[in-house]
Amino acid sequence: MALPAAVIFDFDGIILDSETPEFESHRRIFELCGVELTVDEWCHQIGTWSEGLGARWHRVLCERSSRPLDHETFEREQRHLFQQLVPREPMRGIRDLLGALAEAGIPRAVASSGPARWVAPGIERLGLTPLFGAIVTGDDVVHRKPAPDSYLEAARRLGADPTRAIAIEDSGPGIPEGHLDRVFQRFFTYRPGDARREHVGLGLAIAKQIVESYGGGISASNRPGGGARFEVRLPRLAPNFRLKAETTSLQF
Repeated sequence: MALPAAVIFDFDGIILDSETPEFESHRRIFELCGVELTVDEWCHQIGTWSEGLGARWHRVLCERSSRPLDHETFEREQRHLFQQLVPREPMRGIRDLLGALAEAGIPRAVASSGPARWVAPGIERLGLTPLFGAIVTGDDVVHRKPAPDSYLEAARRLGADPTRAIAIEDSGPGIPEGHLDRVFQRFFTYRPGDARREHVGLGLAIAKQIVESYGGGISASNRPGGGARFEVRLPRLAPNFRLKAETTSLQF
């Protein structure tokens, strides 16, 4: 089987676990002000980007708390907490995966909705910049995610056919119990309550074929705190290689 034309990574939640400190920094401020911010309400906006997101959470705080911080203090405290909490290393398995892809000669890129001022320095701090042939941020495209523009631009910069590229992303509503094995079947789809969507799934079936062509295996499970976990084993490519990729959610 032919190798993929490219592998294109999301940044937040895939390369760097920035979602956890982002949520936790907001949650702690809400708690300080005597109110709750839940994981469920936070996860609705994961994987997308919009101007003034911080201002929106400050408005929510003001609606719920009788003693909210003023906007300037809110933003200052959130940035301070975030910098304390953000990991200094990429997510587990990312360095090994990038190294294995580089050895196999498969081009790599980043496609993120985040602004360039966050994404590019973040990749540089992790020491991963040389491992990517292209870094596309939300500033480089007209339409940010969930539109596919950033992935298409990343493929274009790599000179890769986007129909033969693999995108690693972490947003969507999760894997329902009972479908953990079925998600790898060809044409599997699960969109309850959405009769307008007649799409079928091929991405995970193709991923399974690629992994198995190297004598490896891929499995899916659900994280205790919500979201999905995919474990890839590629013994032929790297005898001790095992990647566990976790997502807050997944769409089919």
